[in-house]
Amino acid sequence: MNLHLPHIPPINKITAEKAVIRHNELTKPLGSLGRLEDLSIQIAGMTDQEHPQIHQKAVFVFAADHGVAEEGISAYPVEVTAQMVANIVKGKAAVSVLAKHVAAKVVVVDVGVAKDISHLFGVIHRKVAFGSRNLRLGPAMELEQVELAINCGMQVLDEQAKSGLDLVALGEIGIGNTTPAATITSAITGLPVESVTGRGTGLDDLGLLRKIEVIKESIRVNQPDPNNALDVLAKVGGLDIAGLVGVIVAAAARRLPIVLDGFITGAAAMIAVKLRSEIKPYLIASHLSAEVGHRTVCKWLGLEPLLDLKLRLGEGSGAMLAVPIIESAVHVLNEMATFNEAGVSRK
Repeated sequence: MNLHLPHIPPINKITAEKAVIRHNELTKPLGSLGRLEDLSIQIAGMTDQEHPQIHQKAVFVFAADHGVAEEGISAYPVEVTAQMVANIVKGKAAVSVLAKHVAAKVVVVDVGVAKDISHLFGVIHRKVAFGSRNLRLGPAMELEQVELAINCGMQVLDEQAKSGLDLVALGEIGIGNTTPAATITSAITGLPVESVTGRGTGLDDLGLLRKIEVIKESIRVNQPDPNNALDVLAKVGGLDIAGLVGVIVAAAARRLPIVLDGFITGAAAMIAVKLRSEIKPYLIASHLSAEVGHRTVCKWLGLEPLLDLKLRLGEGSGAMLAVPIIESAVHVLNEMATFNEAGVSRK
């Protein structure tokens, strides 16, 4: 195995408790800022900073194609992946627009786009393969490819962190990638395929039935081992998901808050947590996707999404919408006055 995962430091409970004590001294009724208080306490513990700062933000968008798309499980053709990568780097995609408004850098990584896009400026070119194989017929990837993609994710995160990084958000581009996400979810949780499979980019009823059958066949053919995260990932995952696993692992190793987007990034988080359970407290669920399986993913991860806007776009769009809420939580912790400082009487 050529995969060496870094140590994941535990959340500093003492630092988190100091944030609790400070919140109890701020000019407000106890607990009155609800989940904003919880968020700031979580971030204080994960960063080991009593007064955490969030200045430099980046959303990591991993792009890859999926051989299973040939089964007709997406409403869009595979050519769209490469086209959308170009749209993102032009600044015209949803994630580009939303990231601009929260001052987040968009880091686009080609880890497995089926087309040669090496000419595109603004893309980090780390292609492991020209897409994964059709998981209905056998393993989507070789174990070596999975390891390469995870290493790619870790390396890209580390490279970006050299110039400073306070918050990591996740996104993806890949036609057909809700199919491996649903397959991973069913394989790990043991839940019926029907309960975790949605319409993706907008399948009709017949398309959804076909997608469910493809996923069932993929699990039957590959027999992924739910106790072996790399086995699940190699057999029924995708290169974009593997790359995101690497980002998650490397970000947690650096004590960085990790903001998940929707279903696909959630599936990547499940794999990462299976590899290193210590990662779980570093995760923040930005929103609840309209994809039916995402609720299962969040429940398995023990996360309560911040938003529910019926989104199902991906790209990191939902993660960008949650960034101002996360920043607000930190500002409240750091900048509100205590009762003594403000000369305000307690109840």
